Amino acid sequence: MKKIAPTIIYKYFNELTDVQKEQIERLQDLYAFWNAQINVISRKDIDSLYERHVLHSLAIAKLISFKPGATILDVGTGGGFPGIPLAILFPQTQFLLVDSIGKKIKVVKEVASALGLENIQTSHSRAEQIPGKFDFVISRAVTRLGEFYPWVRNKFKKNSLHAFPNGVLYLKGGDLTEEIAESKLHADLFSIADFFEEEFFATKYIVYIEG
Repeated sequence: MKKIAPTIIYKYFNELTDVQKEQIERLQDLYAFWNAQINVISRKDIDSLYERHVLHSLAIAKLISFKPGATILDVGTGGGFPGIPLAILFPQTQFLLVDSIGKKIKVVKEVASALGLENIQTSHSRAEQIPGKFDFVISRAVTRLGEFYPWVRNKFKKNSLHAFPNGVLYLKGGDLTEEIAESKLHADLFSIADFFEEEFFATKYIVYIEG
């Protein structure tokens, strides 16, 4: 598979600072290094890092622009997605990246430190154990929505700063009709194909659930 260059990001986000571009461009080498030791990304996906992980994560930024001072909880972050790309894009927003698997959090810490991302904190724990309230909870296909939402239902601040009321922004693919019905949640679906033209995003969605 041909390696995808970071320029795919600049196609859709053309107002990045030099610092942000440098951080994005370092992601490939950092993840290649850490992934060889601790598998946080599918081996076949590493050459497609910028499309399938970085750009996919940044789809959330096409739907909502996080405000300075907002707090975001990334549940089941794995190797740092969607949290790390979003933390690069929104340096004045605070992110807490959480995963129940310690070695994945180790990778997140190392990547965030190498990039100088001071707006990221990490926690090796389960979502239910996290104290405090947040503007948004973000996540990428950790589990079915009906199982996920109870973990975070009490995690939202009352006052909303954004155009969307505080809630969940969940990246998921495929036909979600049955899953949303099963969850008994009111969910709004936003097609990522409306933001990005690459074929990979044809069946990918952001699921928004008001908190």
